[in-house]
Amino acid sequence: MTMRSAAAGPRRPGDGAVLIVVSGVWGGFWGVWSALLPAVLEHDHTTPADLGLVLAAVPIGAIPAMAIAGRLAAGRESRALAAALAVMAVAAALLGLVPGLVGLSIALLLLGAASGGVDVCMNMAIARHERTAGVRLFQRAHPAFPVAQIVAAPAAGLGRQLGLPLPVILAAPAASLAAVGVLAVGLGAGPRSRAEPEPASGPRPRPADRGLRRALMLWGMALGALGGTALIIDNATEHWSVLLLQTAHGAPPVLASMAPSVFMASMTVGRLVAQKVPAIRIHHLLYAAAVAGCGGMALAASAPTTWGSLLGFAVSGLTVGPVMPALLGHAGRQDASGVLVSIVSATSYGGFVISPALIGTLSRWMPLPDALTCLAVLALPLAAAAVGSRLPALARWTAPPGGAPAPARGALVPR
Repeated sequence: MTMRSAAAGPRRPGDGAVLIVVSGVWGGFWGVWSALLPAVLEHDHTTPADLGLVLAAVPIGAIPAMAIAGRLAAGRESRALAAALAVMAVAAALLGLVPGLVGLSIALLLLGAASGGVDVCMNMAIARHERTAGVRLFQRAHPAFPVAQIVAAPAAGLGRQLGLPLPVILAAPAASLAAVGVLAVGLGAGPRSRAEPEPASGPRPRPADRGLRRALMLWGMALGALGGTALIIDNATEHWSVLLLQTAHGAPPVLASMAPSVFMASMTVGRLVAQKVPAIRIHHLLYAAAVAGCGGMALAASAPTTWGSLLGFAVSGLTVGPVMPALLGHAGRQDASGVLVSIVSATSYGGFVISPALIGTLSRWMPLPDALTCLAVLALPLAAAAVGSRLPALARWTAPPGGAPAPARGALVPR
């Protein structure tokens, strides 16, 4: 059996650091974009309801791109990741140049397709790194995304307050995406691992039979739907928190742009705690997301002061944040082909489709704070999943596809 080629996946110790940087730069762009949405609203003379529908172009572009990326990137994650980052850099620059809602929709569609490709390819590369290097990287790489947003959102808010035009503010994250794409090309280009054999030539590995493929699909969709519930809250904060503080509390741009930063800072803490404390299991994360995550969002939306809203966003981020990387880590350990990770990622993006359209539609009927308060109802599926993971009768849903032994109750994410 020959050794796997360098292009097959990350192998060097530094590859983990590169993947963390990729996650950070990717998050940095979205931090800048979240702080610019009030300026986009003013620039295009539109309403929150119309903007919500336009923002849905991002996940609409992302979902098919993620499905395609999941099939094409297996075994060539580094090159696919570099290509997706390059396209995203171009789309990010276009956002500041296109006129009107139609042009913005087209740019966001391209941006969503590229960002979806980055999401899947990065997660597949991280999953491969975890398998080949024997380290846990998901809960280290994913926090880099919110950490970058913590810095990027207030920086963009400061740019707005200083009167900088949108193209100038967006130039920095666009250039960063292009630069980190060059780094991604070199993933796995170092010395080959002695421990990693190369599979026989021919088609890439696939699940052995149709029944197993169906099981992978259903299991991935179930995990992705659960993750998508958490991502609805994540996306709502990213898109609407700045506008909420400016319109409901009259906060200036720099202070208003702290809302996604506070949410992401708390999310980072939550993810790091989930990484460091082995006693935390999936049912703990789901209970916390249901009670404190959804309750925190309701507090943020209904608080009478800016600081009360920031406190609500902090509580929500702390408890919602660990859910998605925990589910992705679980999927990566269950399926070495990376197919399950791509299914979970693509399905969870349904939360990004639902969130802007949901809040945009609700804001036609009620004020934005009330529309955001309605997200508290998401506590129901999260709590139901937490209870279900503890019921012996549902233990088969915690068993890996293909008949591997099921983990202990409530231990959906092995430690």
